Amino acid sequence: MKKFALVSLLAVGAFAAEWSGTIVDEKCGAKHADASEASQKCVNGCIKGGSAPVFATGDKVLKFSNPDAVKEHYGHKVTINGKLDKKTNLIKVKSVKMAS
Repeated sequence: MKKFALVSLLAVGAFAAEWSGTIVDEKCGAKHADASEASQKCVNGCIKGGSAPVFATGDKVLKFSNPDAVKEHYGHKVTINGKLDKKTNLIKVKSVKMAS
């Protein structure tokens, strides 16, 4: 049964995980991963101007399938729990909490 469940999960191509990083904007990307006050201001301005929110984690910048789930955290360092679709490289956010 465990083998069947694992094969089924692999076939779907989505893996549940937890990541730490910063909610930034697609225009500037990881440039604002420091979450400083100036970076937060830029991130919020760019998103209000139409840039999509993205997640800078490690050396990757990932997009969201449900970006409204992170709207309270633009420019902040956070921990995200969700699923990464390996085919589309989109994170479906289950929960977000401020990093300590």
